[in-house]
Amino acid sequence: MTEVTFFNPEFDPGTKLIYSIVVARYKNKWLFVRHHKRETLEIAGGHIEDNESPDEAAKRELSEETGAKDFLIDCIATYSVRKKGTTGFGRLYFAEVTNLDPIPESSEIADLVQMDHLPDKLTHPDIQPQLFKHVQEYLKSKEAS
Repeated sequence: MTEVTFFNPEFDPGTKLIYSIVVARYKNKWLFVRHHKRETLEIAGGHIEDNESPDEAAKRELSEETGAKDFLIDCIATYSVRKKGTTGFGRLYFAEVTNLDPIPESSEIADLVQMDHLPDKLTHPDIQPQLFKHVQEYLKSKEAS
């Protein structure tokens, strides 16, 4: 069983953050990517490199995987994933993209897909729906305030 827990954005888990994940929207459509080695779709994101902050990783991954050129990005949560007795931590972001370039040729991403909803065939179906839902809840609370 996979357990995803959300914390405030500044939460320090006392261990290295591993991932920066970016739920992105462009012209009122959600952006999903397909890795060239997989048939499933996923939310943009990836590993935080040793020489970068989670914020820097989020911006880099968003640009590399979607071609996003101009965007506003917000860190909305620190999160943990507990799976098979191991817990890893990451940061979750939301980005409103206003300009897309083609995906760089050096990217591991084969396709960028724009959708109105979360796709059925996800790379990480035990984690990504929870991340996506958390971003939707964040956006609803932001609109209400």
